[in-house]
Amino acid sequence: MEKNNFPLVSLITPGWNGVSFVGRLLDSILNQTYPNMEYIYIDDGSTDNSGKICEKYSQVDSRVQVVHQSNKGVSSARNKGIDMATGEYLTFVD
Repeated sequence: MEKNNFPLVSLITPGWNGVSFVGRLLDSILNQTYPNMEYIYIDDGSTDNSGKICEKYSQVDSRVQVVHQSNKGVSSARNKGIDMATGEYLTFVD
């Protein structure tokens, strides 16, 4: 068991050009009451500001990690998130 006897849960979002919703998504995730989670956003070559929005969140909340990669598709982005995840449990939010 981890922090406060709660296992770490890894939440992964593969994202591409999601500027219209990514802020609301992060607000929703970070307002959850579960105390032990990490959030990994894989920016899959976005051409909008969605990756930059996620970067701002990562600067104020240590649970948020952002990775930028060239557009390789959703499967590649998911696999990158899986490789980075350190939680006992893993789920996707997309």
